[in-house]
Amino acid sequence: MGKEFLEMPDEKGYFGEYGGQLIPPELIEIMNQINDAYEEIRNTQAFKDELVDLQINYVGRPSPIYHAKRLSEKLGGAQIFLKREDLNHTGAHKINHCIGEALLAKHMGKTRVLAETGAGQHGVALATACALVGIDCEIHMGEIDIAKEHPNVTKMKILGCNIVPVTRGTKTLKDAVDSAFEEYLKDPVNSFYAIGSVVGPHPFPKMVRDFQTVVGIEARQQFLDKHGKLPDILMACVGGGSNAIGLFTAFLEDDVDMIGVEPAGKGLDTPDNAATLTLGSKGAIHGFECYNLQDDEGNPLPVYSIASGLDYPGVGPQHCYLKDIERVQYVTADDKECLDAFMELSRMEGIIPALESAHALAHAMKIAKDMPTDKNILVNLSGRGDKDADFVAEKLSL
Repeated sequence: MGKEFLEMPDEKGYFGEYGGQLIPPELIEIMNQINDAYEEIRNTQAFKDELVDLQINYVGRPSPIYHAKRLSEKLGGAQIFLKREDLNHTGAHKINHCIGEALLAKHMGKTRVLAETGAGQHGVALATACALVGIDCEIHMGEIDIAKEHPNVTKMKILGCNIVPVTRGTKTLKDAVDSAFEEYLKDPVNSFYAIGSVVGPHPFPKMVRDFQTVVGIEARQQFLDKHGKLPDILMACVGGGSNAIGLFTAFLEDDVDMIGVEPAGKGLDTPDNAATLTLGSKGAIHGFECYNLQDDEGNPLPVYSIASGLDYPGVGPQHCYLKDIERVQYVTADDKECLDAFMELSRMEGIIPALESAHALAHAMKIAKDMPTDKNILVNLSGRGDKDADFVAEKLSL
């Protein structure tokens, strides 16, 4: 990585003009304590050794890169490769930062870890990490997502997690974030708020990014070792943006194109989407500045995606910066394209992807067919679709 990106965020948590700590003074003090503890612990040999050991022997890292040969042949263009984060313990990239956050909470002497979840992957991963380190876990989840992602809810209960159903607003991810954050404010001294993406007040966008960079560091070396060159294009879905920033970070100074794929939902011309970087404008949400989907008074709009993990009206501040400097291109895929990609990968390669990841795959499939066969696209397959299988089967009348 180049110096420019290594130095971000600045000491106030800004990536260019995005990020920061737009929170009450007393909470800024607590966030700074988290940042200080993180900066202190992350560089100790004991923490690094424990984290690497857990990544290898608990999570199952490194995750492999898989060449989707049959799918690539059918498309007749560029070769599609998958970074198989779906093969991690708990089934997604979320475990990467959850273990880091749980270890940090334990090191700081916290007695409870709080978080929100949409698709449930962050919730399952955090409940898993908390069981591992022996700390209480409370997850706030919208009622709609609880019904939609029932398998993950069951897993969280088995892992000993206290699940709080959120019945306000749209009963989805944004409202779950509000609910969890309010609960955290009641006792920030003994609680640790483990944000599930590269969003929220500083230091969370930095901290979650750092724990997720293992994805890109591995992928870069794996691709070089196997092919003697880097991929031509990187592709990842973007809701809050943790899986995308995890893949992109190690390649930021390389001559590699990067594309983040947002959910167009039922269409960009309808209110039923969550295409934050595509349609949003700069504003504040959940304690930081970013592009977000807002009304005329600056309030977050209700958002929608067929993928519960992507229906968030804001986005990570580093993604906003990367959009502005045109280092990363941000595009969209709608529900139909997502479902088509979900089924195509399942039928062509025997891999059932998460609906979130299927957005990235959908755009890869769209552009691959018009590219030369010697070009390579690496898609971050950020999660597996076990959680979505029943929902998709019902949706498509399978």
